[in-house]
Amino acid sequence: MTTKTTGNTTSNERKLQDDVKDTAHRIWLAGLGALAAAEEEGTKLFSRLVDRGRDVESRGKVEVDKVVDKASEVVDKAKAKAGTTWDDLGSKVDETITAALHRLGVPTREEIRTLTQRVEELNAKVELLRPRVTPATHASGDEPIVVNKPIIKRASKVV
Repeated sequence: MTTKTTGNTTSNERKLQDDVKDTAHRIWLAGLGALAAAEEEGTKLFSRLVDRGRDVESRGKVEVDKVVDKASEVVDKAKAKAGTTWDDLGSKVDETITAALHRLGVPTREEIRTLTQRVEELNAKVELLRPRVTPATHASGDEPIVVNKPIIKRASKVV
């Protein structure tokens, strides 16, 4: 009986060992299957994440473009307003300086032009009124006769 028990035990042990090997092998296969599934799902997940990233990036570019356009509009408006303000300031300064010069009695450019033109006209009339005398010569015909003319003093320039 001992041999039978030993034989049965041996066959039970062998069956148990085979079951353990089979279970270990199945666990090993399950691990490999899990690894393959994780790799496959990981690749799919990675692809989905890349696609989502592209969507976010394109929306971000659109938003950035909107912000840049809005900033450009604000800058253009500010430039226009600054230019208008600068022109207005320049006009005010010109008006103030012109008024101050007028109060001091400084003639304007147009007044100086008018006066200059009037003086030129008067000079032309004076030249027309001045008698023209040709120099007479001596009987010998060599030397001109010197005629004493009165010296006319011109008015000095008043500054």
